[in-house]
Amino acid sequence: MLPPAPFLSIPAARRTSSRRAGLNALVLAVVALTATAAVAQQQPARPAQGGPPPLVERADKIAVTPVVVPNFWNVERRLERPDAAKLPKELRFVTTDDYPPFNFINSTGALSGFNIDLARAICAELSVTCSFQTAAFADVADVVDQGRAEAAIAGLVATPASRATLDFSERYLGTPARFVGRKQETLAKTTPEEVASKKVAVVSRTAHEAYLRSFFNEAAIRPYPDLKAAQEALKAGQVDLLFGDGITLALWLNGTDSAACCRFVGGPFTESRFFGDGFSVAVKEGNDTLRHAVDFALQRIWEKGVYTDLYLRWFPVGFY
Repeated sequence: MLPPAPFLSIPAARRTSSRRAGLNALVLAVVALTATAAVAQQQPARPAQGGPPPLVERADKIAVTPVVVPNFWNVERRLERPDAAKLPKELRFVTTDDYPPFNFINSTGALSGFNIDLARAICAELSVTCSFQTAAFADVADVVDQGRAEAAIAGLVATPASRATLDFSERYLGTPARFVGRKQETLAKTTPEEVASKKVAVVSRTAHEAYLRSFFNEAAIRPYPDLKAAQEALKAGQVDLLFGDGITLALWLNGTDSAACCRFVGGPFTESRFFGDGFSVAVKEGNDTLRHAVDFALQRIWEKGVYTDLYLRWFPVGFY
């Protein structure tokens, strides 16, 4: 089992006071798991049509649940500041507008989301102007490859296929798997031994099912055709646990569809051969100058606390 990334645990009191404005503005979506095969490094699913569910702000949950902020940067490594003369004056990003809370059109008609705010922070760190254009997810790579944008930030993961035309920054967000149980669930650890006596829901024919069958094969694994069915089984008490994409489940836990039924149990599972390497910024293949500049900016954003602020704003129920 691969070790998880280092984490920063944020006390609940700080999150409640400093992130209240962000919580009030947050738009969340339940992202449908649509993978049809248990393959490694699969692209995280795009959200279901129809828009995000309303946000439920539960003061009791916010007051007692700490948020763990992941860290993907080695702060002891000093990256060289990029030469501003070699960077474009305007950094054109391409993204999509249908992937809340990462990149989507908000209630005022503006492009918004975690990825958008992170891109703006990258531009600010590099002292360049930011601009955005949107495209269908399937066309994002072509927009960069054809030179119509310098970079893509759209929930992209580096795969052998995408590396054919793109280069990628270091990851800025992982896509861990998590267990969820009902609030009365007493399980503290999610080791194979502890889970062995449990009934576990999972979406069939996904990397998450493959992982369970590889490492939790003594548990009573209950495959469901889609995430909604698995969630309903958990709410109804037909299973003890649900195993799936941590980001998707965090959004569900913080939305109305969960009816405040459940909570995360145990910690994250980060094995990249099952759950991918996480999200990165993509640039045109061979554009090492911009790729190194983005890596520099991302590390500085972490060191200055900007990344933590953005994570707490957009993910009040953390997925690590």
